[in-house]
Formats: sequence, C-alpha cells, structure tokens
Amino acid sequence: MNEKVQRSGEIPAKEVKDIAGKTVFPILFAISFAHLLNDTIQSLIPAIYPIVKTSFKLTFAQIGLITLTFQMAASILQPFVGLYTDRKPQPYSLAVGMGFSLIGLVLLSQASNFEMLILSVALVGIGSSIFHPEASRMASLASGGRRGMAQSVFQVGGNAGSSIGPLLAALIIVPYGQSNVMWFSVLALLAIIILVNVGGWYKLKISSIAKKAATTHPVHTLSRKKVIISVIILLTLIFSKYFYLASMSSYYTFYVIHKFGVSVQSSQVYLFIFLFSVAAGTLIGGPLGDKIGRKYVIWGSILGVAPFTLLLPHANLFWTAVLTVPIGVILASAFSAILVYAQELIPGKVGMVSGLFFGFAFGMGGVGSAFLGTLADRTSIEYVYSVCAYLPLIGLITGFLPDIGRKGR
Repeated sequence: MNEKVQRSGEIPAKEVKDIAGKTVFPILFAISFAHLLNDTIQSLIPAIYPIVKTSFKLTFAQIGLITLTFQMAASILQPFVGLYTDRKPQPYSLAVGMGFSLIGLVLLSQASNFEMLILSVALVGIGSSIFHPEASRMASLASGGRRGMAQSVFQVGGNAGSSIGPLLAALIIVPYGQSNVMWFSVLALLAIIILVNVGGWYKLKISSIAKKAATTHPVHTLSRKKVIISVIILLTLIFSKYFYLASMSSYYTFYVIHKFGVSVQSSQVYLFIFLFSVAAGTLIGGPLGDKIGRKYVIWGSILGVAPFTLLLPHANLFWTAVLTVPIGVILASAFSAILVYAQELIPGKVGMVSGLFFGFAFGMGGVGSAFLGTLADRTSIEYVYSVCAYLPLIGLITGFLPDIGRKGR
C-alpha cells in the first residue's frame, strides 16, 4: 500500500476500481431480480392480513404475532449464516433458501388455523434468512468497487417486490381467497432456477473475485471502541427506520380503511404507492453514498423524513397518499448507505455484517409490528401513527458517527 493511502486511511477511487475490476451487471441484475421475487413472496404475508383477520377472527395483537414470527425467523439466523459463509461460501445456498419459501407458500395457501399460519410464515422467514447474507456478498463481489451502487441495485429489487406484492394480492388473492396464494409458488420456482445459475457463476469465480474484493475495503484508523460505538449507533438508526416501516407495512391498510373508509382492495393500492416509493428511494441512497459519503446520506435520510411523518397523522386521504411518497423515498435511501458504511467499519466480514444488519432490520420490524399491534388494540390505529411520527427524530444521533470513506468532489 502506498504512502498516500497510509496517511489518508483510504484507498483512492481509481485504485479501488483497478483492483476490483469491472462491475458485473448481469449478475447484479439477476440477484436483484431474485430479490424482487423473494420479497414479492414475503410481502404477501402482510397483504393478506385483512383477509385472515376476518376469516380467523384475529386481533391486532395476533396479527402482530404473525409478523413477529416471520421477522424473527428471517432475522435470528442471518448473522450466523453470514458468519459461516464468510468462512465457507455456499454458492447454492440461495436456491436452498428459496426452497424453504416455496414450502411456506404452499402451506400458507392451505392454512386452516392460526397455528398453521404461524408455521407457514416461519418457513418463509427461514428462506429469507438464508437468502440475504450470501446474496449481499454476491452483490459486493460483482460491484467492481461501486459497492453503494451494487447494494442499491440489489436492494431495489427487494423493495420493488415488496411494492408489487400487495398489488398482486389485491388482484389475485383478495377477490378469490387465501388458497390463491398457491399461484405465487411459480415465482419461487423461477427464483430457484435463476439462483442455481447465479450460484454456478459464483462457484467458478469466487476464488479470484474474493481475492480482489478483499483489497477494495477502505482502510480506517478507528479504535475498536469507536467501531463498536458506531455499529451501535447504526443499529439504533435501523431500529427507528424499521419500527416506522413496521407501522406502514403491517398497519397502513388498516389505517386508511379505518380512518377514511376505503375498501380492502383500494387499501392495497395505497400500500403499493408507499412501497413503490420505498423502492425508488433505495435506488438513490447507494450511488449517492458512493459520491458524497455514507454519513451524509444517512443523516439526510433518517432525520430528513421527520417533517413528513409528523404531518401524516393530520392529513386527509389525498394528502396521506401524497405524504407517503417522500416518506418512502427519503426513509428508504438510508439502508444501502448504512449497510456499506458498516461493511467499511468491519472490512472483510461482508456476510456477517450483512446478516447482522438484515437480521436486525427484520427483527425490529417484527418486534415493532407486535408492539404496535398491541398498542392499536389498547388505543387506536390512529394513535399508533401519532406516536410513530416522532421516531425519525432519533436520526439526530447520526452526528456522532465518524467520517469514513470520501466526500464527493
């Protein structure tokens, strides 16, 4: 490493590009599309809540428990999967994970009681926990040094899938019933085919790409204590982001149904508007972080969404729909920046860091959904949104993060 790098604690952009090679866009797009299919399947779970709440006579607390089960199954295993695959990469594990999701989908379509619902969403969650850490590593290895951009491409597929799922549910499941969830098993089969092919590329290229990628991590001079504090700050920001997202993904349909009297099908369209905005925001955050620095994107994303969340509980139906667009775009731009920032804090542990942050995000979404469901039962769904409006103010702690990476010229 040259003297300039040693002094600055950072690998210059040109060297990073030369070391990492070219961005492998076909792999990035394939992983992103698989992520779209994976998260389309996942998004069916909250999308059918209005149906199962009525047919099984569930409380909001039970709805929250379903989400908690799914999110915990999708979160607890992820850091361990990532840690294991850091040491022993598993090219075909993504296809195996999608197999779990396929079984969960079949069971979900035929569930006849609350216990079967719990089991089916747990299997979908396990599939997700296997998928995300290794898929995130593949995105990093195919990035050509543009890691923020690669994570955004990977993430936008997932968020696009999350936004499409409720729309498909409104067209296929809501009018014709829960059993039509079975049709979505075709998406899982398609994802398995794609992931087997991507796994073949990964198996052939993993040795040479891993050696190159290992040298692209920015070097910093932070102490171990400072790194730990920074990771805690990032996890706290994930908490605020995903607690708020839990209120939207799990209860937004109930909110517009209860407050404005819209139909179940119409409520899915409003949820689609929000989730599509989340997908758009995800695509912005990573490349912007590559140019101006991750910290500035994180700061603007978490704290910048606060004015809109504070206005939302006081808006009519039209302005509710309008406000969810900047909320989704601004809030979603943070995750890719947070994830790559964390990977730069702990270089060489892409799988473990990805698993930790994806897992914690899913876990906070589950805990948030369960907590907010109980709060809605005891108060009202409108009160939940009044409380959650203040969560983005936690973004003030971003100011304590150290500056790593580069600021755009």
